[in-house]
Amino acid sequence: MNPISRTRTIPLGLALAALLLGGCGKSPAAPTAATATGEPAAATPAQPVRAAASGADAGGLAGRSSTLNDPDNATMVFLYYDLAGIAPPVDQWVEDDQRVRYAPGADKAARRTAVRAEFEAGLAAVRGVGVLQLTLQAGLSSYDPTYGEFTVGALSPGAVYTFKAQGQTVNLKFDNALTAQSWSVPKDQAQAIVDRIGNDSLLLDATLHIRKVLPGPGGGTVVAHVDSWSLRDSRSGSIVARVKAIKD
Repeated sequence: MNPISRTRTIPLGLALAALLLGGCGKSPAAPTAATATGEPAAATPAQPVRAAASGADAGGLAGRSSTLNDPDNATMVFLYYDLAGIAPPVDQWVEDDQRVRYAPGADKAARRTAVRAEFEAGLAAVRGVGVLQLTLQAGLSSYDPTYGEFTVGALSPGAVYTFKAQGQTVNLKFDNALTAQSWSVPKDQAQAIVDRIGNDSLLLDATLHIRKVLPGPGGGTVVAHVDSWSLRDSRSGSIVARVKAIKD
């Protein structure tokens, strides 16, 4: 994944509860599950958005409690359609699939049936999903003694994660990024943290609640709220910090 762009901003509050845990090994370059310019898809929806889908917010999404862990591009596109209440263009997806397009004439009907079944299973699997668990490269900043904090670049207001599949593009953004990006640490503890993590990359495990979906041409945007996150050494798996109950 591409590195995450980070915008330095002054936090609205420093009331993040961080629990520092012991022992953290040095970590090599860490893998990422999504990117700031992730990977999306683009077809025009086959049917218009239902009335509730126009800027659908937490009121319409409150009953969704299932969780997706590090969804891939296609899964996020399926989820977008389900969240937005848009009928997915499955017929077009099937015809555009290379397994159908390049199948011998005698095999096309069977291939269509098999490919359609895959798409329908993927769409069914995301029904009721309202929580995302993502693992990202943290992009931790240097310590800022003026504000007594580190900044987590992966959660910055400028961070946008893009998923591409089936000709559609779906973006993921955070509605509380300004607060979620800030990791408040007392000055007398900051140096010990820096010594432990060195200059190696850390992984960020974030729990997100989906708050809103914004349909658009060729895809749309899913807006989520960062509920909590933890920093983890990518090599040893040890936890560097946890921040919970992030408020708006």
